[in-house]
Amino acid sequence: MRVVIQKVKNASVTVDETVVSSIGKGLMILVGISTTDTKEDVLKLSKKLLSLRVFEDLSQPPQTATRWYGKPWAKSVVDIHGEILSVSQFTLYGTVKKGTKPDFHKAAGGDEAKSLYDTLLEELRKGLGDERVKDGKFGEMMDVSLVNEGPVTIVWDTQENSL
Repeated sequence: MRVVIQKVKNASVTVDETVVSSIGKGLMILVGISTTDTKEDVLKLSKKLLSLRVFEDLSQPPQTATRWYGKPWAKSVVDIHGEILSVSQFTLYGTVKKGTKPDFHKAAGGDEAKSLYDTLLEELRKGLGDERVKDGKFGEMMDVSLVNEGPVTIVWDTQENSL
């Protein structure tokens, strides 16, 4: 699974001019599922997302003379009681090696991808709570809005050690 993780002040998803999900402080994630992904990838990703320390510990001063407030890289989304907004995005597996039209053959098909995506949401909800994990509309055209805090943006692939 490939994911783009963004630390946000807020984020929302709109479908057909209607806001279907929104969060405050937390993580906005774009999730791509490949043809080779398994439930093991889902478990690895959910564990990483719930424990990833990208938030400040506001009870401690920064260790350097910066404009940070609090000690950076100290808390996870669970620690700060934040939220997660997840959006499925098969285009994360798009390639443009040949020609000018993207090729998405590495992306999992609809039914297979939806099953793994739903499992990811279940795992995140187990760790964070049902009310704090939101998502878009699988397979729909969505408008995604966010205020990226930091900015902090991380790309990670469960099957590649180099990312």
